[in-house]
Amino acid sequence: MATSASPLTTLHSSVRSSTPSSPYMAALPRRRRPGARYPRIQAELDQNTIVAISVGVVSIAVGIGVPVFYETQIDNAAKRDNTQPCFPCSGSGAQVCRFCSGKGNVTVVIGGGETEVSQCVNCEGIGSLTCTTCQGTGIQPRYLDRREFKDDD
Repeated sequence: MATSASPLTTLHSSVRSSTPSSPYMAALPRRRRPGARYPRIQAELDQNTIVAISVGVVSIAVGIGVPVFYETQIDNAAKRDNTQPCFPCSGSGAQVCRFCSGKGNVTVVIGGGETEVSQCVNCEGIGSLTCTTCQGTGIQPRYLDRREFKDDD
């Protein structure tokens, strides 16, 4: 019957094994021998590695800085009064209907020289619509306030 040796004892290495000889010695802390030298680990950083690390650091900085910048601008804008009149409606809060040109009715040429006049279905005969840019306030919304989706339904 052959005795099986553990795989650790059968390996041979050019480095001296520092495996303790008895299980009682395994609990003792290892001490460095005086004058013993340990191998140095040297990291080689080439130009591509430095560029990759730099790009990563800049990406993280931009990823944090841009949202902070926008939040700061939103907070500062909320503190100031907005008095700029709306550009599309000239501050009136209403825009002329583009289907009837503000008349309230639409003229359709049927044929044979006949025409039919009917009420505009877009503005319901009023001739104007609420400005979609300022929502009828007459004040131009700030750029960052335009990001909100406003459902007209």
